[in-house]
Amino acid sequence: MSAPPASPRVPRHIAVIMDGNGRWAERRRRPRVIGHRAGARAVNLCIDYCLQHGIEALTLFAFSSENWGRPEDEVGALMKLFLNALEREVDELHRRGVRLRFIGERQRFAPDILAQMRDAEQRTVGNRSLHLTIAASYGGRQDIAQAARALAEDVAAGRLRPDEIDEAAVARHMALADLPTPDLFIRTGGDHRISNFLLWQLAYTELWFTETLWPELDAATLDRAIEDFAGRERRFGLTSAQVAPAPPTLQDRTDA
Repeated sequence: MSAPPASPRVPRHIAVIMDGNGRWAERRRRPRVIGHRAGARAVNLCIDYCLQHGIEALTLFAFSSENWGRPEDEVGALMKLFLNALEREVDELHRRGVRLRFIGERQRFAPDILAQMRDAEQRTVGNRSLHLTIAASYGGRQDIAQAARALAEDVAAGRLRPDEIDEAAVARHMALADLPTPDLFIRTGGDHRISNFLLWQLAYTELWFTETLWPELDAATLDRAIEDFAGRERRFGLTSAQVAPAPPTLQDRTDA
């Protein structure tokens, strides 16, 4: 059975920074990698939630371009977890109609991980229940820079004039260009910043922060985020009067 369509008070696209895995482990005097393993459960919970509530797209920040600078043993453990998750989860995601893809500088990954990423994308490309995007080796500035390079190449090749470069032209070259921009951004772990994540795409996204560490995420936390989103007025630079629904006309009342 397919999920019900999202209502106007439910976001179509949620973007998440999954923060707090390391601190979760440290508070338990365990290695940081244990926290990353625990965080995998929260990923599955978040996917389940989106499928149940008719949310169209979920983008998760798994590994930033800056994270390569972390201690070598932690990066190695993260890569192993990433590969294991790909091997373990893709069949179930495919069965549930989830399309999986990756954004970021994937050439920095080892060949075995790259092969698994390509296989997962190819196998799930026709799925439509949920568009799940994993941002891995990703940075928002990097995303904008690659869009600028693509536009420069188009100009150099004569396919585009400089005066034709506008916001729409840039947006076409950004990651996630074929998806609605995120309606709701969630960051766990207590920090109140977006940390170079989807800088272009989050221009008018509603931001929601929680002290909850990522491995402790539950449906009640996501419910609070959605409830908060539903109560916000999204004006996109307009006034409240401009975005308010028009009052019913006499004809509307008669028809009712």
